[in-house]
Amino acid sequence: MSADRNAAVQRLSAPVGTAPVGVDELLERVRAGYDRIGPPEAAAAAEAGALLVDIRYAALRDRDGLIPGALVVERNELEWRLDPQGSHRAAEAVGHDLRIVVICNEGYASSLAVASLRQLGLHRATDLIGGFQAWRAAGLPVTSV
Repeated sequence: MSADRNAAVQRLSAPVGTAPVGVDELLERVRAGYDRIGPPEAAAAAEAGALLVDIRYAALRDRDGLIPGALVVERNELEWRLDPQGSHRAAEAVGHDLRIVVICNEGYASSLAVASLRQLGLHRATDLIGGFQAWRAAGLPVTSV
C-alpha cells in the first residue's frame, strides 16, 4: 500500500480529532475500561455459569490442549458467533447480559476481542490475564485434543 493511501486509511479509520496510538497504548486504554480476571476467578466464573471462549488458533489448541467446557471460536468469527442478535450466533450466545471470559494464548489478543464484544453490548465480557498459558500454569484442567 502506498504511503499516501495508508495515511488516508488511517485518517478514515480513526475517530475525528484523535491521533493514532500504538498497540501498547491501545491495550492500556481498552483494559482500563473493565476488570480482567485471573485463572482462579475464571474457573469460578465458569462454575457460576460464565461462558469461557477460547479464541486461540487451531495449531495452539492442537499443541497445548483445551479447557474443558470452553467454547472454541476462532478470533475472526468471534463477533458473529457471540452477538445475541446475529444471524450466525452460537447457541450459547443467549443475551447481552451473558458473562463471557475470552481466552487467547497469553492474554493480549483477548483484551482487544473484549473491546469489540463490549461494543456489541456484551457489557459483562472480560478476559483471562495471561491467557491459556496462565490457566495451565495454575494447574487448572486441560484436555488433549
